[in-house]
Amino acid sequence: MTGKVYLIGAGPGDLDMLTLKAARCLKLADVALVDDLVHPDIRAMLRPDAEIVPVGKRGGCPSTPQAAIEQRMIDEARAGKTVARLKGGDPFVFGRGGEEMLTLQAAGIEVEIVNGLSAGLAVPATLGIPLTHRSFVHGVTFVSGHPHQDGDEPNWQALAQSGMTLVIYMGVKRLPLIRAELLRHGLAADTPAAAIENGTLPQQRQVLSTLGALEQDMSAAGIHSPALIVIGPTVALASCSPSALERSEAPLQGKGGGIGNEPKWLPTELAQ
Repeated sequence: MTGKVYLIGAGPGDLDMLTLKAARCLKLADVALVDDLVHPDIRAMLRPDAEIVPVGKRGGCPSTPQAAIEQRMIDEARAGKTVARLKGGDPFVFGRGGEEMLTLQAAGIEVEIVNGLSAGLAVPATLGIPLTHRSFVHGVTFVSGHPHQDGDEPNWQALAQSGMTLVIYMGVKRLPLIRAELLRHGLAADTPAAAIENGTLPQQRQVLSTLGALEQDMSAAGIHSPALIVIGPTVALASCSPSALERSEAPLQGKGGGIGNEPKWLPTELAQ
């Protein structure tokens, strides 16, 4: 009898942000293929007899080939096992869950998607950054800063002119190009911007800046991957939230000036 695969989102990092459904499905697994960014304590939620297979995938580091991951899931399911494919964030938001679902379905394997809280939603909130606010932006765009192997780039011109909050995953290494493209296509250099490393975890670190100065401020603060980049007017609201002091030992840095100090680009409505 063929087994089943659960594509499970483990959330942004904080163990408390794992969903109840994800925790329940983990108990069903005979074998778990676990991504590198998944909180290590989540493994304790698996059955003691479950086999754990690390399949780390992190930018700039050796990674398990995607084809090998998919083949392992197929082999385990055909052996009658229940498989948990555990991914950071949400499997359908830059998690290659769509690719894995189609491959498994083509092989005749039953698949169930278990959504997780994506970093793009959860991480900005740790600093009090709303992704939308009807007084400032009418939407949000999630975009990968790491192009597909065929080299296709996001439409930076459209993004620069969209008037939306930009949440950029996997963009640290290519920030010089991203910054240059957004500026070239008309996004103002003084647009508020933030970079948040290890978001939602105790070791979270962040820098508040502007698009024009973000690269320099990140370098000065030592912000590295894994980090999320957020660009748009609502980033200016970050200093209104005291939660950053609870989330991290590191203060807010850069052009924002830190908690309790209004950034020079704080919207007029909120500076009064």
